Amino acid sequence: MLLLHRAVVLRLQQACRLKSIPSRICIQACSTNDSFQPQRPSLTFSGDNSSTQGWRVMGTLLGLGAVLAYQDHRCRAAQESTHIYTKEEVSSHTSPETGIWVTLGSEVFDVTEFVDLHPGGPSKLMLAAGGPLEPFWALYAVHNQSHVRELLAQYKIGELNPEDKVAPTVETSDPYADDPVRHPALKVNSQRPFNAEPPPELLTENYITPNPIFFTRNHLPVPNLDPDTYRLHVVGAPGGQSLSLSLDDLHNFPRYEITVTLQCAGNRRSEMTQVKEVKGLEWRTGAISTARWAGARLCDVLAQAGHQLCETEAHVCFEGLDSDPTGTAYGASIPLARAMDPEAEVLLAYEMNGQPLPRDHGFPVRVVVPGVVGARHVKWLGRVSVQPEESYSHWQRRDYKGFSPSVDWDTVDFDSAPSIQELPVQSAITEPRDGETVESGEVTIKGYAWSGGGRAVIRVDVSLDGGLTWQVAKLDGEEQRPRKAWAWCLWQLKAPVPPGQKELNIVCKAVDDGYNVQPDTVAPIWNLRGVLSNAWHRVHVYVSP
Repeated sequence: MLLLHRAVVLRLQQACRLKSIPSRICIQACSTNDSFQPQRPSLTFSGDNSSTQGWRVMGTLLGLGAVLAYQDHRCRAAQESTHIYTKEEVSSHTSPETGIWVTLGSEVFDVTEFVDLHPGGPSKLMLAAGGPLEPFWALYAVHNQSHVRELLAQYKIGELNPEDKVAPTVETSDPYADDPVRHPALKVNSQRPFNAEPPPELLTENYITPNPIFFTRNHLPVPNLDPDTYRLHVVGAPGGQSLSLSLDDLHNFPRYEITVTLQCAGNRRSEMTQVKEVKGLEWRTGAISTARWAGARLCDVLAQAGHQLCETEAHVCFEGLDSDPTGTAYGASIPLARAMDPEAEVLLAYEMNGQPLPRDHGFPVRVVVPGVVGARHVKWLGRVSVQPEESYSHWQRRDYKGFSPSVDWDTVDFDSAPSIQELPVQSAITEPRDGETVESGEVTIKGYAWSGGGRAVIRVDVSLDGGLTWQVAKLDGEEQRPRKAWAWCLWQLKAPVPPGQKELNIVCKAVDDGYNVQPDTVAPIWNLRGVLSNAWHRVHVYVSP
């Protein structure tokens, strides 16, 4: 034991032979966790237990020696010449075969060996592969802790080329050149106009969807509006007075705040394309998100302009400040009866999750129509009027309508179908992903469920065998108010994997408080625009041996 003792002490002496000033600097730089302080061991042996205590001391010395040796290794590595990498080089390392690289600030890290150890799961870390960590770290406060940065420091391999930090110049001739910067996690369905959805593994991480990964549905270039000169024009009723409202004017109306889920009519369109080709963006399960919106009630603003409910049918028409090269703006409308109903809680929203609306989501003002298809939630709102007929906008009259599976583009008559307003009951699985391998024993299944018109989801059924047998999932989320269930439920099921099973066909279906339930297959609800896709959602996974 004395020989071992001498060997350990000798190793400690070697490990501690660092030049005093660089050593202090390096330890401060490399160990930012103040709670991590090596304790000096006692070398006093006494009594009959001296042998046991001696071994304990040896263990302490060995541990301290390992810590100091590790610090020595890191400090020496930090003092070596730094490798410089371009963003292009980093972006080419996105798989275990090429190595998985990420950046944080100007630093480059090879996290290949850490991916499987990531506490949030490999798939979430892989979203940042080949690019910056900052957009993902900002979603979770846990990353802003010293021990997390210490852990990351172990994988540093170099620095980014400073020339890569130069911002690109704006091409004024390109109508999309001034579009805002987007979160890299978003799965892009089209760049111009920009349309994208969050990956499913991030979609249900939080009940409230963080602004940067809220799904984006744009039809035209994003306008860049000055909040100081912004005005909302509200056409007055006959005998009333038209309004020109600044942002401050809207803030003077009573402020209301509600949680609302927005869903695009084309959500899950990609499943319809597997039956037969449709025209539209290939949305998967992510064209849906939930936020806490704040603003003035539309009914209060309309009332000030002299509007009131009338016996004849009427519509509130909205016009956005986004436009195409011909000057045609995006437009849509909702029935006046909904707009004037305080219980419908239609907002002229200027805040999203406690912040001013992001540009992609309608800054400075948008319409939020709870329980209604996203196409009616007009962004960058510029004009509101009450008309005897619905909006003549292309997106109201010639789009966002459902048809029989037998109707094709040669026989379609858009005037024969009403415009989509309230959406049907919907649910989808977000974890595990289709094609993923899950552990044997127990599987955790997560997803979302929502129904239009304020109808609450009362149950989500989940099957592991393609719909032969069912289990009821646990529902989470805000309380579902009667006739005002504007927001989704998140659901989860932990279920045993049947012994010997090598594959699972996982299915989910939701039921709302009107006992509406999702159809079992896509074919009977297929339509040429691929809207209202709400059949049972299915994922096929493999079970590890």
